[in-house]
Amino acid sequence: MEYIGLHNQITRNNTRSVILLIAFPALILSAVYAVLYFGLEGDFEEINWMFLKILPIVVVGVCIWFAIAYFSHTAIIKATTKAHTLERKENMRVYNLTENLCMSVGMTMPKLYVIDSPQLNAFASGIDKNSYAITLTTGIIEKLNDEELEGVIAHELTHIRNRDVRLLIISIVFVGIFAFAVNILFRSFLYGGRRRRNNNNSDGRLLIVALVVAVVVYFLSILFRFALSRKREYLADAGAVELTKNSHALASALRKISGNDDVEVSSDDVKQMFIENGTARKKSFSGFSGLFATHPPIDKRIAILEKGL
Repeated sequence: MEYIGLHNQITRNNTRSVILLIAFPALILSAVYAVLYFGLEGDFEEINWMFLKILPIVVVGVCIWFAIAYFSHTAIIKATTKAHTLERKENMRVYNLTENLCMSVGMTMPKLYVIDSPQLNAFASGIDKNSYAITLTTGIIEKLNDEELEGVIAHELTHIRNRDVRLLIISIVFVGIFAFAVNILFRSFLYGGRRRRNNNNSDGRLLIVALVVAVVVYFLSILFRFALSRKREYLADAGAVELTKNSHALASALRKISGNDDVEVSSDDVKQMFIENGTARKKSFSGFSGLFATHPPIDKRIAILEKGL
């Protein structure tokens, strides 16, 4: 995939961030209205009145959830991955490679973290200059040569320069809201059956409608998030080649990473941020693996890179 240039990509991702900030809340509110419309047997005036009554509660709740998740994501990621700060004296090689790449494009050097794992992987995170970070496993540091490791770091720096990390975090936060809603509604449906049978059927019908709508919205949001994640990997590969002028080094790094990327992390959301997430494709249904994969096929990425983009 041809890299379209830093300025254009930043503009696109900033625009997508704004669209996501508008689209996801709109999707949430549409789901609430759909639940009222299909779950209640009232007229439009009653449905609209109830929607307007619920609207402030939904908006405030979503804003609080988003703010907490958005601004605490760095601490959450570090706790999930058990990553710790990579000190300069621990590995001058990584610092020198990162500093040289940052100096070549005039960007502020991100923080560096390391995960104690023999697996080969890396990811970028953060929402601004104060929180941007690149996390590497000990395995990828030890098993890649300088050119290969430079390609991986350039790939992650491109995610930061393109504002990919911020865009992905926004999508993860909102999908998390839908996942939470589905979980709560499913538990209510599963464990509240006896109580519903003792009451009238209206409450049960409303709950079933709410669950169905939530599942549909959650499913659509996941497909959108996965598609967004797949595209950003191609663009970051291309951006890394633009930085290093060496497409074959990154291709060689990806070949070593392939099949050796399964870092033990409890959060699938964090795994989505890695340079490779082969385990996600293994768990996908074969007929729909392309839709549910967080990353494009690594063999295809390698083939594109070996052609010199």
